[in-house]
Amino acid sequence: MMHSRRQILVKSTEFNRTIALQLDPAQSVLTLSGITSLLESSSSSHRYLLSDFSVALDGKLLNVSTRIQVSKLPSFSMLTLYPRLRGGGGDGGATGAESRDCYLNMYAEKKPDKVDPNEQRLSKWLNCALSNEPLAEPCVIDLLGNLFNKEALVHAMLSKRLPKQFSHIEGLKDMVNIKLTHVAGSDGSSQDTTSAQFQCPVSGLEFNGKYKFFALRGCGHVMSSKALKEVKSSSCLVCHVDVKECDKIVINGTEEEVSTLREKMEEEKAKLREKKARLREEKAKLREMKGVSNKSENGTAVVAGTGAKVAKMADTGAKVAKMADIGAKVAKRQMEDGNVNGNGITVKKFKAADKVPVNATKEVYASLFTSSKKKSDFRETYSCRSLPLGRN
Repeated sequence: MMHSRRQILVKSTEFNRTIALQLDPAQSVLTLSGITSLLESSSSSHRYLLSDFSVALDGKLLNVSTRIQVSKLPSFSMLTLYPRLRGGGGDGGATGAESRDCYLNMYAEKKPDKVDPNEQRLSKWLNCALSNEPLAEPCVIDLLGNLFNKEALVHAMLSKRLPKQFSHIEGLKDMVNIKLTHVAGSDGSSQDTTSAQFQCPVSGLEFNGKYKFFALRGCGHVMSSKALKEVKSSSCLVCHVDVKECDKIVINGTEEEVSTLREKMEEEKAKLREKKARLREEKAKLREMKGVSNKSENGTAVVAGTGAKVAKMADTGAKVAKMADIGAKVAKRQMEDGNVNGNGITVKKFKAADKVPVNATKEVYASLFTSSKKKSDFRETYSCRSLPLGRN
């Protein structure tokens, strides 16, 4: 059986000529690897890697797994090689490196905008540390020197929305009311957040973070460190209240100064806890002593009550004995009167009125046997008889 020879014409933009590939008549199946071998054998000066091209045979794209039946090919076929574009050009040449993570990482590595240190310093000294609103009276500081608007701080405490960095503020006892002095010519109503609104009442230095300021814990006045150094005094330079060195709280201090204030605050809280513990122990001892006293009083009352009961029982026994004595006397009298015999049995006494003769009056018949007389209004003696009025 005769096999007709078939040719495949290879065309590409990479080279200016067309290459003709002669297919083996005995070959039945053709693959991309086979086409690569034919290209290498036909051109010894060029080495072709089909992985660098998109291959189309007679207008149909081929891939690595494509198997071509040689018997079904026409005598002349056109094989076109299209170069792949690196970096992804919509031609299927993307390698997969350009994923979504690349873009996310690119934006994540973007450096944040630099913050103006002057604005940061002014914000710390002119605004509330909690609400970031401009300072407005009444103002307070905590024991670490942070500035607050009192209304904002109390509201956050009541609603339990106080940030963790301010968790050391547990109540009003952890706040110090401060008295800020307005800059000369300012009434405090200005909304300018770029310039200082307060100053030192002694030296006139602006309250803007360029100078160190202290708050006096006793009276609350705020003044610069320069004024306290130049005017040596053991009292406030404004209100003349006695001030101790431990009563000075540095405002917005450095990390070392804040660390010192924190240690001092912890010591004060520890002493307060010990004091409360001692008071509780003393109250417990007083309650125990009071309880023992109440028990002794209760014991005395019980003894007294028992004695009263015994006396009452003795009184009752005396009354019973008295009643028994009276009963004995009554029984003796009844025996003497004949109402009771010697065995204690009651005997019915003879009465003349019980046996009245026929046609006799009961009272008259009974008078024959007794000396009792019917009560009447008549009065008589051994010598005369009185008669009722109207009858004499």
